[in-house]
Amino acid sequence: MLFRVHVALKPTVIDTPGRKAAAAVKNALGLDVRSARIVKVFTVEGLTAEQVETAVARGALHDPVLHEASLSPLASGYDWLIEVGFRPGVTDNEGRTARETLAVVLGLPPEAARGLSVYTSTQYLFSGDLSREQAGHIATDLLANELIQRYELRAASEGADIEPKAAEVTAQGVSEVATIDIFAMSDAELMDFSRANTLALSLSELHAIRDHFASDEVVRARAKLGMPKLPTDAEIEILAQTWSEHCKHKIFNARITYRDEESGGEEVVDSLFKTCIAASTRDVRAAKGEDDLCLSVFKDNAGVFRFTDEVAACVKMETHNSPSALDPYGGALTGIVGVNRDPMGTGMGAELICNTDVFCFASPFHEAELPPRLLHPRRVLEGVREGVEHGGNKSGIPTVNGSIVFDERYLGKPLVYCGTLGLMPMELQGRPAYEKYHQAGDAVVMVGGRIGKDGIHGATFSSEELHEGSPATAVQIGDPITQRKMYDFLMRARDMGLYSAITDNGAGGLSSSIGEMAEATGGARIDLEKAPLKYPGLRPWEVLLSEAQERMSLAVPPKSLPEFLKLAGEMDVEATVLGEFTDSGYFHATWGETPVACLDMEFLHEGVPQMELCAVWKAPRVEASPLPEVADQGGLLRRMLGRLNICSKEYVVRQYDHEVQGGSAVKPFVGLCLDGPADAGVIRPVLESEQGLAVSHGICPKFSDFDTYWMMAGALDEAVRNAVAVGADPDRMIGVDNFCWCDPVQSEKTPDGEYKLAQLVRANRALAHFCRSYGVPCISGKDSMKNDYTGGGAKISIPPTVLFSVVGIVPDVSKCLTSDFKRAGERIYLLGATAAELAGTELAQELGLAGGAVPQVDALAAQARYRALFTAAGRGLVSACHDCSDGGLGVALAEMAIGGRMGAAVDLDAVPAPGEPLSDLALLYAESHSRLLVTVPEDKAADFEALFAGQAAGLLGRTTDDAAVRVARGGRELFAEPVDGLARAFKATLDW
Repeated sequence: MLFRVHVALKPTVIDTPGRKAAAAVKNALGLDVRSARIVKVFTVEGLTAEQVETAVARGALHDPVLHEASLSPLASGYDWLIEVGFRPGVTDNEGRTARETLAVVLGLPPEAARGLSVYTSTQYLFSGDLSREQAGHIATDLLANELIQRYELRAASEGADIEPKAAEVTAQGVSEVATIDIFAMSDAELMDFSRANTLALSLSELHAIRDHFASDEVVRARAKLGMPKLPTDAEIEILAQTWSEHCKHKIFNARITYRDEESGGEEVVDSLFKTCIAASTRDVRAAKGEDDLCLSVFKDNAGVFRFTDEVAACVKMETHNSPSALDPYGGALTGIVGVNRDPMGTGMGAELICNTDVFCFASPFHEAELPPRLLHPRRVLEGVREGVEHGGNKSGIPTVNGSIVFDERYLGKPLVYCGTLGLMPMELQGRPAYEKYHQAGDAVVMVGGRIGKDGIHGATFSSEELHEGSPATAVQIGDPITQRKMYDFLMRARDMGLYSAITDNGAGGLSSSIGEMAEATGGARIDLEKAPLKYPGLRPWEVLLSEAQERMSLAVPPKSLPEFLKLAGEMDVEATVLGEFTDSGYFHATWGETPVACLDMEFLHEGVPQMELCAVWKAPRVEASPLPEVADQGGLLRRMLGRLNICSKEYVVRQYDHEVQGGSAVKPFVGLCLDGPADAGVIRPVLESEQGLAVSHGICPKFSDFDTYWMMAGALDEAVRNAVAVGADPDRMIGVDNFCWCDPVQSEKTPDGEYKLAQLVRANRALAHFCRSYGVPCISGKDSMKNDYTGGGAKISIPPTVLFSVVGIVPDVSKCLTSDFKRAGERIYLLGATAAELAGTELAQELGLAGGAVPQVDALAAQARYRALFTAAGRGLVSACHDCSDGGLGVALAEMAIGGRMGAAVDLDAVPAPGEPLSDLALLYAESHSRLLVTVPEDKAADFEALFAGQAAGLLGRTTDDAAVRVARGGRELFAEPVDGLARAFKATLDW
């Protein structure tokens, strides 16, 4: 029998969630509601009425001081009631916690506790003059994500008695294994089969699978192993997952014929990854010799580098774009907890020291009608923000760095980058901790959360464009508390030497994690019937493919298995032995005695056909707009500070914990009022040492419209200079590349695929060139293709986007630099040359300017500048430093003044600008790369200038104590803006 327990705040307690809901309706939907109240509902199954009443009386589901609880509805005094709950099969973490609480409070024996279920829902009680259509608008466009949630809508006259519903899935005969007759399908039927099952397989790949299973050798081998001639549903699903673009990076490994119509040249690129990314890393490492920091690159869940002689560090950046488009909260939450598991599964496992995140959204003030299935950008922003907040804060990991990029083309798919750094000892049990050591005979063990329907087809779903029929089951639901318990257990087990290898159950679940680990031993055999499930009803292939969160796969030597399982039990972490690693040459899965899958390891991992693609580059031609006359230069500066890509993101950042673990040296905001933007985060991960790590990034998709070569160069340079700006050594840095691209494969629905692929080629060439130039090796990375949306007759493609992240070593965190002005009377220098590079800049967008020159990078001059600045900082010659990026010199100057609440007087005639004379607008707002603004105390100016002799460096003016930014040129003052007014303009846009 089902019982509903209603929990509401007492009338004397302020209903803050209700107030937030009412404000969200007003701000996001423009509907006028007078008030809103919240009632939490727990639907309980598996208890008697007396037990439920006892639990309520004991306060098992509420705080008696703040709440009232009742088995009868508590809704009253409203006009519309909207109740939102999860759909069947979707993970309900709060419900699971409530179930555990009830079992403890009622003292239920284990068998009774197993029969207990709790499902949660939330009632929103709105007062206001709303029509049913408007109330439905609130439900569908603000409160409920219909992919994973269901809702009920009631007017006050209809009553609040809602019939209790279970959220359980229906059992389906779990041992059922189907065979797929791919031999009987035509090409059209094969493609229909792939689309209908979200396999994301091409026709050539389907032919390769068909040919493999048709070969006499495979038929004979399968007969000996008791497998049918036809592939099973599980085998097709495993191959689709393993061969997915998400996992196999087929476009990056394609054979590309590249034709440059500008030069008339043509060449063949055999794998962008091998020729550009891996090759440049190899060259950088060779050039550094004994100074090479790299320990493990491109072969594990995260890249590993040397931090000290005793400690190694690892880093990984991931994207969670497609899930975040459908369910911003769940997608982003699993993005952050998922990338946390990458360092946990690197080598023998790393301790997590910090997170970083970068988001790309359409404008939160978007007013046009939304295409089908798309959520409003503000709702996406809020959901993603909350998801990353909950995932990071509840895991006890500081978020030290990040940014947000806005462009209307992210309406179709937002980009959600999440990254994590970890530490591990250089050695464990006398051998390198960054390697894995499993062998045939070791047990296959899964630890952590249970398997559910959430996250099925996540890898293949993320390998195709988003569309109106994208599956809800692809979205995972994360639980950071369960993951934290697992993490604490794993660090104990690691230090005790209880396992020989570990990896994350990420994309593809068990299929991926065990399939990849089995490469080292030559095979594995697992029994899926032993796998712990969240609920009955999953078919074998679903158990294999589910990406349900908080799970890791390990190899445990037989001698260590009893102690490993004992420790897991002591620390309340579920650990299940599923089978063993073998050297059979097969990935073999059964359900008890029923065969499920038996795939040749070589075909599984090497059988995917190499894509052959064509790329054609022709530079876009856009006539440059003339620069207008601007009468109110001060007003323009204020408008620039308020632009979405420049304005303060404090509203978002303040909700992330950047102090936990106590190692944050440079925070996200700095200065007198702690509201000046920092260029990078710095942490001191080993508190006994003064050595730190700078975490920075560069991202500038706006330049992709002109040339992705210079977009990539700019992103890489920005990441390096941001790290240098806080005190990192430019010769001790590592990089991580994350490519997010629109579909670059020519087809009927992508007629410009050859151009988009050429853009990808050019970006990779830039990465290779500038990584070599700066001596920054890429040690990890990721690519996400197919970032397009199709629906409602529209196609929306993101601008080609690369996030380049840098981790740099800071020798002494006590000498870190921050961006805020410190004292009046200090000299202000601009390091680096300014050119009339306005194409795509924030100024061009503000004034509606087209064309122009895109900012370029002179790596030779920049590297000399960065090394000189690092030397100057180490000698204590610099008091403040800030890079010039979005908004150029004008915005950088204003941000430094805001941070210090201090004025400045500068003369634009002193700006280093070789070539033709530049306009005031170009000097103030050009976004030429590799430039930094620094302040230098008067008594140290001579030593500072000596370090920069022969370089582009200009003394612009001095800091002042009159709290105004004054900019002059040629003896005339262009503007004098009070710093407080600039701060208000900077903070107003997202001051929600």
